[in-house]
Amino acid sequence: MKSLEEAYQLFEEKNRQAELGGGREKIEKIHKSGRKTARERIYALLDPETFVEMDKLVTHRCSDFGMEKNKVSGDGMITGYGKIDGRMVFVFAQDFTVFGGTMSRANADKVVKIMDMAMRMGAPLIGLNDSGGARIQEGVESLAGYADIFYRNVMASGVIPQISAIFGPCAGGAVYSPAMTDFILMVRESSYMFVTGPEVIKTVTHEEVTMEELGGAMSHNTRSGVAHFVAENDEQIVLMIRELVSFLPSNNMEDPPIQPCTDDVMRQDEKLQTIIPADPNKPYDMKEIITSVADNHNFFEVMPFYAQNILTGFARLGGKPVGIVANQPAFLAGVLDINSSVKAARFVRFCDCFNIPLITFVDVPGFLPGTVQEFGGIIKHGAKLLYAFSEATVPKITVITRKAYGGAYDVMSSKHIGGDVNYAYPTAEIAVMGPEGAVNIIHKGKLNEADRAIAVNNYRETFANPYKAAELGYIDEIILPRQTRLKLIRALELTQNKNKTNPPKKHGNIPL
Repeated sequence: MKSLEEAYQLFEEKNRQAELGGGREKIEKIHKSGRKTARERIYALLDPETFVEMDKLVTHRCSDFGMEKNKVSGDGMITGYGKIDGRMVFVFAQDFTVFGGTMSRANADKVVKIMDMAMRMGAPLIGLNDSGGARIQEGVESLAGYADIFYRNVMASGVIPQISAIFGPCAGGAVYSPAMTDFILMVRESSYMFVTGPEVIKTVTHEEVTMEELGGAMSHNTRSGVAHFVAENDEQIVLMIRELVSFLPSNNMEDPPIQPCTDDVMRQDEKLQTIIPADPNKPYDMKEIITSVADNHNFFEVMPFYAQNILTGFARLGGKPVGIVANQPAFLAGVLDINSSVKAARFVRFCDCFNIPLITFVDVPGFLPGTVQEFGGIIKHGAKLLYAFSEATVPKITVITRKAYGGAYDVMSSKHIGGDVNYAYPTAEIAVMGPEGAVNIIHKGKLNEADRAIAVNNYRETFANPYKAAELGYIDEIILPRQTRLKLIRALELTQNKNKTNPPKKHGNIPL
């Protein structure tokens, strides 16, 4: 019979072994490559001394291929809960030192348990992914574990925020769980995501492609739009997650967390008075307007490298988190195309899920013309953004800074699709199209050069201003650019108790 001291020593030894994972040699190898271990990442992510680990001593149950002789406590998955800025979050991290972080039935069960708890407790779920994929020795059991996780990702969608950080390779079935979460963060030159790797592609399609080109952080942040953020290293990625969480409520039944505002609510910025060029074809940087009006000039941009003709991200106004969608005239004139429509639509739907008010800055000349866009389905993809804004029941505040032409005016959170407060600058132009194109259609080449110039000028005077729309009540107020911050904060106060529900239904059929 063991003494008390022996029982405690055994407990401490088992804990020590579990925390070593695959052993000191493998930990050293990870450190030499400039990366952190799974456990170190969790400690860096969470507030000090708040991590509570669960299922620390779980081992796999596989007895094929001699696996019964090779068991490690924890089995390559660390799960538990802790706090970020004092708020509860649940976290799982794949430990690459144990079987390459591969997914076994046992550690899938650990993730399933933590996901179920996160749903019951109404707290965000953060996954730190660094895995070789399914554990081949376990066959269908590993696949079943993945599917159990996928199902819970879907059930949790729109209920609790789900965040995925990719620290290493993520291949095959391992990419679908992150794909169904709300945000994906990747590390430059050390994390990869792909369904089939370069070798398989070479065998099947004879294409030569590197891992970095195929599924690297910049490929997914610039070309595919799969990822939302890119970090330079492990340290930066956890800081980005902490900042992201600070804007989000714990679940869909809560409001986003309000922070004390030390930035003057009445602050005006004279620079905004001259930011819109007199020439309607001249670009300017919409980010300057956003950072000017945001608390402490802080704009946390989402997907900064993808579809740069539209801006999405989080800011605070008077201490309250808001989601911002804005056309970017400095890139492709701020035109809407397939990629920007899908990027903005998903962001709008996320904000609507989690009670985050939407601020929309509009300077849009229309949808991008061309066969590539039409054959690519711009009608369907553009409709996603229209659908998302129309469906959203959170407060919707819109500022038209300059151009709002054609169907793009309707799509960008106009009064007609449920905008609560719609502002315009005196420089706003609200029309079906620009003056030149409109005159060409109205008069169909019947005018000489002098008369055509007069007609263009007449059209410009009629529509290249916000007054016609204001007369019809489509614009609630024309504001001076320097007043933007104050006006937005007042509109947020006005709409803070907004109560709107859409018709009862199982769910709508968004044009996917």
